[in-house]
Amino acid sequence: MPDLTHLDDKDRVRMVDVSEKSPTVREATARGAISMRPETLDLISENRTRKANVIETARIAGIMAAKKTSGLIPMCHPLCITHARVDFLLDASSSQVSIMATVSVTGPTGVEMEALTAVCVAALTIYDMCKSHDREMTISDIRLTRKSGGRSGAWSREISGLRE
Repeated sequence: MPDLTHLDDKDRVRMVDVSEKSPTVREATARGAISMRPETLDLISENRTRKANVIETARIAGIMAAKKTSGLIPMCHPLCITHARVDFLLDASSSQVSIMATVSVTGPTGVEMEALTAVCVAALTIYDMCKSHDREMTISDIRLTRKSGGRSGAWSREISGLRE
């Protein structure tokens, strides 16, 4: 197992020094889901909740979260991200909203945490806006699905032998 990069030789937490790393184009994609009662999904898809447009509000929240990740996760570097996109798929058969966030940067460190944070905050926003209809919603399956750039190069998650 590789050494944990956020610990120094005395096991003290530290921010990784990326000053010697060359900037490269980096991108990361994360996914997650929020499950709910079918009636709640109907309210969202028909834009009939008591609050504003749930999906568009969650999209804005996810993008804002990607931009603010370093203020939330203690050892994340502040990044000048060049692109953030948050997409949603409303699936009536599973009664859930799937969330996908993709974040890009040209810099010395990756944007995996920014993509994951975007998914988390988008899901939390959906929960917040719909909790008066359905307090049993469940946020799940938040995961990194793909990253590219940097020294370690490209990576994508395999599920049952298929690339996600």
